[in-house]
Amino acid sequence: MPLPKVLEGRLRLPVIGSPLFIVSGPELVIAQCKAGIVGSFPALNARPADQLEQWIVRIKTELAQFEKETGRRPAPFAVNQICHSSNDRLAHDNEVCARQEVPIIITSLRAPKEVVDSTHSYGGVVLHDIINIRHAKKAIEEGVDGLIPVCAGAGGHAGVISPFALVAELRTFWKGTIALSGSIANGRSVLAAQALGADLAYMGTRFIATKEANAPAVYKEALVEAASGGDIVYTNLFTGVHGNYLRSSVAASGLDPDNLPQSDKSKMNFGSGGNTKQKAWRDIWGAGQGVGQIADAPSVEELVSRLEAEYREAKRALAA
Repeated sequence: MPLPKVLEGRLRLPVIGSPLFIVSGPELVIAQCKAGIVGSFPALNARPADQLEQWIVRIKTELAQFEKETGRRPAPFAVNQICHSSNDRLAHDNEVCARQEVPIIITSLRAPKEVVDSTHSYGGVVLHDIINIRHAKKAIEEGVDGLIPVCAGAGGHAGVISPFALVAELRTFWKGTIALSGSIANGRSVLAAQALGADLAYMGTRFIATKEANAPAVYKEALVEAASGGDIVYTNLFTGVHGNYLRSSVAASGLDPDNLPQSDKSKMNFGSGGNTKQKAWRDIWGAGQGVGQIADAPSVEELVSRLEAEYREAKRALAA
């Protein structure tokens, strides 16, 4: 399927580095864009609110300087907006993004028409997280440009539907851009996402274990040490929305990963621990089921080069 014009000729690999709460900052985003993939961050990571514009200006300035010095066009960047009633910054952050003409906006939980309209007013693109067909159709009605099916095994807030099912169902009525999320941790999986019918792979957990990620060393070490997808726990306890977390971080907080209570979705709070004293994502660490494929924490450039080699080798193997 055709990519949005903002992405045409700008990607080394068909990959979006997903926005990671706390972890994604200017350093990670800039490194991802320079390496040739879309870098993104949640607007709420910039605190206090007036830092958001400073971050965006810094990213734009450093990417423009990179292009001037190297002659290489970096990939565009994206800002994630959490469109929920608990986010009292949404109007402010949306206005900042519109004023700075952020090329890509990623909306989560809802795709409000006012965000879509303000982004389209300057030629920006809106991609929306979905976990089922009902959410997808609502987002399409609001005028989004692309869908991000967050499938079983994705890190952080995620759904439970297999990508084989959800992407196929989406393609029966949606011809626009799809960026697939869910346990994508190597170049072969990027190619597999395209084979399923997606245009892009949406990768988060693998980039937490990189030098530029704003994650504690113990978090990165825990990702490297995790042996398999069995080291992931799926629960709504910590934010009110179901998500995938590292089992070791849950246990380290004094909780039993196999006996976690349910939380009240109506009391969703992305900075708190819901009914617990632990905070997601400070104490309880998000991660996807692809953790068993993480064996080191290289630089973003090293990782993207590795992903590209794996992607191209997988293409050659299929063509042989």
